[in-house]
Amino acid sequence: DVEHRTLTAAGCFNECEDVDDAIAVNFPWPDPEKYIDPDECRRLVDEAPADKVVMGMMWACHFQDTCAAFGMQEALMNMVAEPEMVHYIDEKIVSFYEKALKIFLEATKGKVHAILIGDDIGSQRGLMISPKLVSEFVIPGAKRLIDLAHSYGVKVLYHSCGAIREAIPMLIEAGVDIIHPIQALAAGMEPQGLKDDFGHQVAFCGGVDTQELLPNGNAEEVMAAVKHLREIFPTGLIISPSHEAIQSDVPPANIEAMFAETNKVY
Repeated sequence: DVEHRTLTAAGCFNECEDVDDAIAVNFPWPDPEKYIDPDECRRLVDEAPADKVVMGMMWACHFQDTCAAFGMQEALMNMVAEPEMVHYIDEKIVSFYEKALKIFLEATKGKVHAILIGDDIGSQRGLMISPKLVSEFVIPGAKRLIDLAHSYGVKVLYHSCGAIREAIPMLIEAGVDIIHPIQALAAGMEPQGLKDDFGHQVAFCGGVDTQELLPNGNAEEVMAAVKHLREIFPTGLIISPSHEAIQSDVPPANIEAMFAETNKVY
């Protein structure tokens, strides 16, 4: 729940020093089958308009949950000092999301075109952890979920806020179809550079700055930004805010302007 699921507080494995300690906690790892109703999955998907692409969101943030299991500071230290223990916890969490995703994909087989999964691994200026640690603790779990989705013919949008340019080649190798978002003001996430370096390998989603432009700009500025993005990415870009949602500080007129310019036929 919101009160207890936090990265800043000590997690239940905070004082563990090795794998044996983590096992001794005897944590009651949940079974997603008890909490996911396949009929409800089908009902929700069936509500989607027939002429639209249907995307499910199975957040599956195994890296963030692993960090929360220790508390962020302890987790980051343990990745270096006790990696075996971190892998033990991460395996439990990845397995949970893998089973949850399979329940959803089985229930909605043939009706869902894409899923969104992700882990926030970027800050405004760069990765939160080294590329080596991303490769060891983030990518393998993500690849298992991506491979599962692909086995059902479902595309994968992979979310991470921030400056994740250094991780993009790893995400492409893991099989990500669409990287979300282009956080417009984050270091190294300039749309033209992403198009030049990776546009032939992966699609993108985002690009319309939601840190400054959407909340503080006007409709004309928003439309100009969208037009510029479309010029850079005539294909291979889903236009959206540079975050996973439209924030409450965005004026409705700017939302309307973004959609209007996105749908304009040039």
